[in-house]
Amino acid sequence: MPDLPASNRLRIGRYAEPNRIYLLTTNTLARKPVFKNFILGRLVVAQFRAAHDQGCVNSLAWVIMPDHFHWLVELQQGSLGDLMQKTKSLSTKAVNQFTGRKITLWQKGFHDRALRREEDLVKVARYVVANPLRAGLVEKLGDYSLWDAIWL
Repeated sequence: MPDLPASNRLRIGRYAEPNRIYLLTTNTLARKPVFKNFILGRLVVAQFRAAHDQGCVNSLAWVIMPDHFHWLVELQQGSLGDLMQKTKSLSTKAVNQFTGRKITLWQKGFHDRALRREEDLVKVARYVVANPLRAGLVEKLGDYSLWDAIWL
């Protein structure tokens, strides 16, 4: 296999299937902790909600970490690439508008993992929302405000 840049390697073999559940992850550019600022994190949450409200996904669980996010979704329509491109583009625009700056917010590409039907979705959702605990950002989940899950 040729040595391709990471963003190109991430696209090889990617297939999006409607009604399939995916765990999506992407990082901020250079892993800058942009979302230590709660308000900026809420701008990303607004894009998650918009994708859900527009029928692109059923949003099952998410967490916005200082330098990345995890988003557990059931894809309803479109492709994962389109979903992530739109989410990243619109959240960048919102952050730039709010801060009055013009920055590149996200690294290129994203990671996705299709979940098998037999996987325990609640267990995966707990893993997603427990990220702040594992990262040592808080001592209890209730102390971190940039997460949600339909089961919890």
